[in-house]
This record gives sequence, C-alpha cells and structure tokens, in this order.
Amino acid sequence: MCPQFFLLRGRFYRTPSLSCRLRQGLLECGLSFAANQRQGSRRTCWERFVGKMQNCVTNVDTTKMGMVLPANELHVEEAVHALKSGQVIAVPTDTLYGLACDACSVDAVNRIYEIKGRKLTSPLAICVGKVSDICRFAVTENLPNDLLESLLPGPVTVVLLRGDSSNLEESLNPGLDSIGIRVPDATFIQAVAQGFGSAIALTSANLSGQPSSVDIKDFEDLWPLCAHIYDGGQLPVGRSGSTVVDLTNPGKYKILRPGSALEETGNVLRRFNLEEVV
Repeated sequence: MCPQFFLLRGRFYRTPSLSCRLRQGLLECGLSFAANQRQGSRRTCWERFVGKMQNCVTNVDTTKMGMVLPANELHVEEAVHALKSGQVIAVPTDTLYGLACDACSVDAVNRIYEIKGRKLTSPLAICVGKVSDICRFAVTENLPNDLLESLLPGPVTVVLLRGDSSNLEESLNPGLDSIGIRVPDATFIQAVAQGFGSAIALTSANLSGQPSSVDIKDFEDLWPLCAHIYDGGQLPVGRSGSTVVDLTNPGKYKILRPGSALEETGNVLRRFNLEEVV
C-alpha cells in the first residue's frame, strides 16, 4: 500500500494521492534505469533516467493534492496564483486558520460553501491587505477619521455598508447591503492579500458547527479539498475568532460577536465617542 504521510519541517502530513503517485513514478523510473543499463552506455542510461524522472514529477498535479507548505514569504506568490486560478487555500490568520478564495469568483465562493457544508444564507467576510483598501469595497465616509486604523490590522471584523461604488460582485452575500471586512495582523495572509490585489473571501477552516481550528491538524479531513494548506504552526489565541463589530450606523456600534478582542475593541470605539447599541 502506498504511504499516506510525508515529513515536512519535522511533522508528518497526509497527502495520499501525491505520495502514491510519486512512489509509483519513482519505481517506474528506477525499473526503467535498470533495464536501460543492460541495453546501452552508462551516459545514455542516465539521460533516459533523468528524462523519466522529470516526467514523473511533472505529471503530479500538486494543485489538486491538498499539499501542506510553510506559511512564509517563499510561498506567497504561489498562494496568490492559486487564488487567481479560482482555487481554495487554507491559511493562518491572527486568530484562526481560515479558508480563502477570490471573493469575486462565484465558483470559488461556492466551493468554500461546499467544503464547509455551510448554508448559502450565511454571509462570508472578506479580507484585504491594507486598511486603505477597505474604501474600495465598503462605505467609510461615515466613520471618524483614523478609527479603522486604530482597530486594524488586528483580530477585528468591521461590518460596513457596501454602497453603490463597492468593487464586490453582487453574487457575494446576495441581498445584503453590508459586508464584514478583515485586515488580519498576520504577515503571510497580509502579503497574500496585497499580492492578490482584490478582496479575498475568508472563513474559518472547519465544517460548519464544528470547533474552529488553531492548528492544521484540526481540519486535516478538509486538506484534500484545498489546493494548498499553509502551515503557520499552532496559533496561540484560542478558538474564539475575531471580534465582529457593526459600524453601519453613524455614531454607533454594535458587537455582533465578542471574539478575542472585545475589551480592546470597545476601548477604541468609546475613545472615538461612538455609542454602543445593545
């Protein structure tokens, strides 16, 4: 039977299809080399062997294997390419591991709903790379100056009105005039969002109704459904996710989910003289 795990950075990861195909490919290459060695010169045998090896590796489509990779700068471009290709990836944030895709791709967004087993009526939040990008997707003119910069980047999701000038596709959260937006305080996802240059749909990497994930092992059953899983190690903040605050009503705020930064968020909002709506 083909091995079901491979070793990366001192940890074992499960990629059944990839490991099976690589093992089979290496075996075929080795047998080919042995056969050719009996029939020709050493140089000719080696050239044929190298050619076979290249074919073996090239024929493995790693974009469909749920491959686990380190969440570092070396893999940012690859993650951006996956998003632009309409694929779903798993990434660490400053709160939980999340599933991410192009927020303006109907197929990619539907894929996230399928992976999570999530109701289509449950809205998705988006992620952008910089606070200054938020105004491209939501109305910010009603907010006090520097409020968003005081809340973000960080473990906070701000709910804002989309407005008529939003660059978001109408197919994302149809029927809703608001959108939750995040700028995580996490280097990898920030770099990916900045490289992508548009809105990324972002939701927790778990089946709907199941506990959130602070380690990639928590959602390993979903690995085969993602193009890549980017491993940032175990996240230290617990499983409460981001604090979600509704800022659609000028001069007021409403906490929709306490999350991991409730006290800090409340302090910032009160400092800007916003009134809490219970």
